[in-house]
Amino acid sequence: MSSSDDESGEEYLFKIVIIGDSAVGKSNLLSRYARNEFNMHSKATIGVEFQTQSMDIDGKEVKAQIWDTAGQERFRAVTSAYYRGAVGALVVYDITRRTTFDSIGRWLDELKSKLNRSTSI
Repeated sequence: MSSSDDESGEEYLFKIVIIGDSAVGKSNLLSRYARNEFNMHSKATIGVEFQTQSMDIDGKEVKAQIWDTAGQERFRAVTSAYYRGAVGALVVYDITRRTTFDSIGRWLDELKSKLNRSTSI
């Protein structure tokens, strides 16, 4: 989280990561939240993408910077680097594919290991 003062009052920025197996709906979840869009034929994310949502809470501007990470194994080394500085994570799975639910433990382990490594530096 970061905070800065300017003429309009305080501003807060929170980094959130969305993680989970490939094709579970991470990108569409972010697209629906950030732009109120949904695409039944969306393409797989390559690397990472992010959207920022701002809201006013008690006169303070609060921004959520939400990072959508690729779920494919081949991008894992790249995408896990984006966990650094995150204050929250949304772990996504597909209720129609049990294997995506079974992978949650692995995703949480990876997240914990990357966050522990970045906070100890």
